[in-house]
Amino acid sequence: MREGTGAVGGGGGGETAKVAAANDSRCGCWAALAQTVRGASCKPTSTKRESPNALPRTSLVYDAESAENLSSQRSSSCQLLEFTFQELKSATGNFRPDSILGEGGFGYVFKGWIEENGTAPAKPGTGVTVAVKSLKPDALQGHREWVAEVDFLGQLHHPNLVKLIGYCIEDDQRLLVYEFMTRGSLENHLFRRALPLPWSSRVKIALGAAKGLAFLHGGSEPVIYRDFKTSNILLDAEYNAKLSDFGLAKAGPQGDKTHVSTRVVGTYGYAAPEYVMTGHLTAKSDVYSFG
Repeated sequence: MREGTGAVGGGGGGETAKVAAANDSRCGCWAALAQTVRGASCKPTSTKRESPNALPRTSLVYDAESAENLSSQRSSSCQLLEFTFQELKSATGNFRPDSILGEGGFGYVFKGWIEENGTAPAKPGTGVTVAVKSLKPDALQGHREWVAEVDFLGQLHHPNLVKLIGYCIEDDQRLLVYEFMTRGSLENHLFRRALPLPWSSRVKIALGAAKGLAFLHGGSEPVIYRDFKTSNILLDAEYNAKLSDFGLAKAGPQGDKTHVSTRVVGTYGYAAPEYVMTGHLTAKSDVYSFG
């Protein structure tokens, strides 16, 4: 696995560049966010009233070319919970600094607790531990990437993909709620921890990450991750690897198409040279990032 030193077309430090990527034709959880999109009928599991900030249709996950096929490819149900900002504020202890788990191109990630069956905040150490990612107004990744994350992880489910529990869209607030990954990122274990990972754990992690990529690439509607790197591989208590951060993911080529053309984004050292030179994106671009 490779370690990058900067972002393609953006700032350094492994941060990802701001993009205007197109997504695929599946409805994902758009129905949970905006009931007006093509008469979608999926509803979020939360019983809250419709958000006054319903998302408009954008070219990111819903383009004119794919609109005709939308109704036949909907997910059977949308499982994401809709949180209020106040609920997540309480769940993280008012986003206190000592609850920060990390920071990336999106913004800060906070540790929090919610009740097991719903969106209500819980006392620290009780209920379900979650990771809450909050979009900063000046973040390298913005609203479009936030929507991409909701759309992809709202419909893609696999043991080697991090689970998205829910979201919050309220005024200018954009937050995502994930399962809490006890052992943090692979990057921390490889480059910032005093004790090295044993080879048995490294092999287990590499295999899990490969299974996650294979799942994305192997479906009838393939997805290209575009941001495979050690900081985006999260580990649970048993060192099971899960891919996270799908803000740069993009629908892959289908039918007789060999590639999709797109603006070059990603991280230096991880982005495949042919992708950087031509903008032609294939599943092999992720394979190069894997190493």
